[in-house]
Amino acid sequence: MKHKKPSIVAPEGVSEVLLHACCAPCSSAIVEWMLANGIRPTIFYYNPNIYPHEEYEIRKEESKRHAESLGLTWIDGDYDHAQWQCAVRGLEGEPERGGRCLQCFRLRMKAAAAKAAELDMTYFTTTLASSRWKSIEQITEAGLVAETAVPGTRFWAQNWRKGGLSDRRNQLLKEYGFYNQQYCGCEFSMQRIRTLNRHTNEEP
Repeated sequence: MKHKKPSIVAPEGVSEVLLHACCAPCSSAIVEWMLANGIRPTIFYYNPNIYPHEEYEIRKEESKRHAESLGLTWIDGDYDHAQWQCAVRGLEGEPERGGRCLQCFRLRMKAAAAKAAELDMTYFTTTLASSRWKSIEQITEAGLVAETAVPGTRFWAQNWRKGGLSDRRNQLLKEYGFYNQQYCGCEFSMQRIRTLNRHTNEEP
């Protein structure tokens, strides 16, 4: 009888990892799984894509609150939305999961790899791979590009939607009373949600 392969597989021998966190809700179940499996994450909050700045601050404080409640190291990356806008220039009209998202992931994964190297950590991974709204393939590609760009680092490519973590995320969201954002983060995803809501609320 064949044994079913686990949905989540940690790199052999890993005991610490730099976890790029997009928000507290997406981090919660992943962090819980890591701690239960002998892996201590250092939380790196680097999300210059988030707009407006007030939204960034709300998500940042929730991420910090979650990490501190567990006694974990939490690192605030620089918020430079203008730099992010330059990075995605010319891709403003791309759809979600298009070229703009890939470029966004590349920017953030390279920063995560650089922070891992700075902290003498080999492995880094990201909570971005927990969202059903994002492309796992794009995130993996961005992580592998970052791994190549920063010698000595390795990207832990993992679909964090599996292993029951999506359901556990929703449970922890309620338990912690997290702020639950309604769009990915940037002004383009915000506009998309507003457009969808407007069409949904239109009378026939």
